[in-house]
Amino acid sequence: MKIIRAEHLGMCFGVRDAIALAHGQAEAAPLTILGDLVHNTTVLAALQAKGIAIAHEAAQVKTHTVMVTAHGASDRALANVRGLGLNVVEATCPLVHAAHRAVAALVRDGYHPVIIGHRAHVEVRGLTGDLDDFDVVLDEQDVQALADHPRIGIAAQTTQSIEKVRHLVALIRRRFPQSDVRFFDTVCQPTKQRQSAALDLARQCDVVIVIGGANSNNTRELVNTCGRYCSHVHHVQTESDLRPEWFREAHAVGITAGTSTPDDVIDRIDRRIREFAEQ
Repeated sequence: MKIIRAEHLGMCFGVRDAIALAHGQAEAAPLTILGDLVHNTTVLAALQAKGIAIAHEAAQVKTHTVMVTAHGASDRALANVRGLGLNVVEATCPLVHAAHRAVAALVRDGYHPVIIGHRAHVEVRGLTGDLDDFDVVLDEQDVQALADHPRIGIAAQTTQSIEKVRHLVALIRRRFPQSDVRFFDTVCQPTKQRQSAALDLARQCDVVIVIGGANSNNTRELVNTCGRYCSHVHHVQTESDLRPEWFREAHAVGITAGTSTPDDVIDRIDRRIREFAEQ
């Protein structure tokens, strides 16, 4: 059995920087992270083991310093947290900041903002939190429900599949042929690289293991992408999720991972699959 790792997989620079910032802040003073710094239980457990608290509401924060997650937050949300007298440290990924600037530019130029992504996702809530009028779409049915606007400005959650984003942008253009539709491509480069590498991987393998948090959007997108070309795709978080029967008839097993998956988790899963192959 051959085991192949995707050319691009695992942690992106934004996640690594956010984790490093959290450790540095915690060494200087007690720290609470407002929400999940990244969507990976292994990473979160390691942070808590270092004494870093996690709270999902600002009112629950018991430290003076609070950190905003890599997914970002709206200016209104940040102002509310600062209004409680807390010292706010932002771990927002620079590419999420770029998406915020793109949305602000669309609104400033008079475009009705449409965000492609999951409405309830923390990043999308951050992108829309300063907007009074906007739409969020994720599929063709959402596009059909859009109202007409003379100007429509489109941006995307940074971890969406670029193929899906382009498909939905094309649908919006067809649905509103008289509208001025402007699209800012805010899907981040690490997501694009991992999606492209996952496609190449899935074409070569009869089993693909996708490693990442259960709530990680970019990991789910990798699962969906691999599933287009491989009929046996399994989403796991740790090596304990692996099952030996997945590999009994396998000739080539691919491994890829979401952007918040630590290197050591990937290595442990790789070793466990090799153990199965030797049994």
